[in-house]
Amino acid sequence: MQKELIRPMFHIMKEKKNTRLEEMEYLHLPDRKFFQWCQQQYSLNKGVYNTIDNWFYEYGIIHILNRRINLLAFLEFATSPEQEAGKTKFIKFGNGGLTKKLQEFIAR
Repeated sequence: MQKELIRPMFHIMKEKKNTRLEEMEYLHLPDRKFFQWCQQQYSLNKGVYNTIDNWFYEYGIIHILNRRINLLAFLEFATSPEQEAGKTKFIKFGNGGLTKKLQEFIAR
């Protein structure tokens, strides 16, 4: 079992600068509403969301708050320049690309 990780995500914080990640309101939403928030922010489908969440759980990040923080940090990490520029709507991983990207994220 891996030690729980918390990655800094200050660039996605849209609340007060001094707010701790654990205190950010959207992290405490019920699962369905948190997914909808992620979907709105990252154009993410439910299957990819569930796969990412499960991957972090299997990796050893058991605490839901830590998993959500890592999930959001991963989504920022995986966002392509084309998506940021508005040229593409969805995060694209391709066949086997999601697992590879998750491994890259953990390795950094």
